[in-house]
Order: sequence, then structure tokens, then C-alpha cells
Amino acid sequence: MDWTAQVDAYCERMGPEFWAEPLNALTNLGYLIVGLWTWRRMVHVPLGPALSLILVAISVGSFLFHTLATEWAGLADTAPIGVFILLYLFALNRYVVGWPLWAALLGTAAYVPYAALMLPWLDRLPFVQISNFYWTVPIALVVYAAALRRLPLAKGLLAGAVILCVSISLRSVDLLWCESWPLGTHFLWHTINAGMFVVVLETYRRHCLAAGPAGR
Repeated sequence: MDWTAQVDAYCERMGPEFWAEPLNALTNLGYLIVGLWTWRRMVHVPLGPALSLILVAISVGSFLFHTLATEWAGLADTAPIGVFILLYLFALNRYVVGWPLWAALLGTAAYVPYAALMLPWLDRLPFVQISNFYWTVPIALVVYAAALRRLPLAKGLLAGAVILCVSISLRSVDLLWCESWPLGTHFLWHTINAGMFVVVLETYRRHCLAAGPAGR
């Protein structure tokens, strides 16, 4: 693979210029703002600062991808997202479900085969297949919400799943609506996801603080 090859994957991009995707690039500031805002709020929460720092990495990586638009920048965009998903699930397994370390690690690692098994099924759905992998996240959040339905945290996880369904849908119509809406809709994926990150991080923070030392 040529890691320096140009990538033209979004409606807003009309050329190879650095600022060819201004909305897609600048809306990544939302992740930076949320990451910095939650940093101090999450300082006494297990893995809280790490989750906030990953949001900063998501902001930087996505900005690079929507300005440089190269294969390596694409990896810088998606890798922190994957790390956030796994770390957040580990935090739920360890500090909410209360599994021992080995079980929390094993449960988190299970997300990889889960996603691999889900992708062929998601690919069969015409609209869903556009953003196939991302749909595995709200499905997982719904499963956790159902399993933890007796806890107040369940409502926050469900809210995060609903918000994510909206943002994934808008991400998926970016190229489909391109002729009628040249700006595309990918910037809305960024904007709404920034709000989603606030919801899921605050949900986790409040649970840990309410649980006290037992939840840490």
C-alpha cells in the first residue's frame, strides 16, 4: 500500500488542496473541546483522563485526514476511534460490570470477533453497509444497556446509542446526497459525535462517582 496516496472519500472534497474540506476539518475542534473539557471532570474516574486524551487524538487524527487526505492520515483518523471503543468497553467491563481484570480484558477483546461476525450481516443491508463497522458500536451499547438496565447508567448508554445511530446515518448519506447538497453531511457526523462523547463519558463518570470506591 502507498501510504502517501491521496484519498477522495467525501462529498465536500473537490481537489487535493489542504483546505478542500473546511467543514469536515474544522468540526474536529468539537472533539478537542470535549476532550479538554472532560479531562478535569474525569480526573478522579478510572481511565477517565485516558479516555479524554484519546478524544484529543481523534481530533488531531481526523483533522489530518480531512486536510492531507492520505492513506496514513486515514489510519491516524480511525485508529484512535478504535482505541476509544475498546478502552470505553474495558472501563464498563471492569468498573461498572465489576469483572476481574482478566475477565474485563477478555470481554473487551471479544469485541473484535463480535464485529467480524457482524460485518457480513451488516453488509447485506443496502444502507447500513456504507458504514458497516460503525453500526457495531450502537448495537453493543444497546446490549450493555439491556444487561445493566437496573442501573441509572443504562439510560445514558441507550441515549449514546440513539445519538450514534443518527450520526452514523448522516455519515452514510454524505455521498448519496452529494448532488443536491455539495457540502456533504460528514461534518454533522463530527458535530453530533462530539455530543455523543459527552453523553457516554458523563454517564460513566456519574456512575463511578455515585458508586464511590467500590466503583473504581
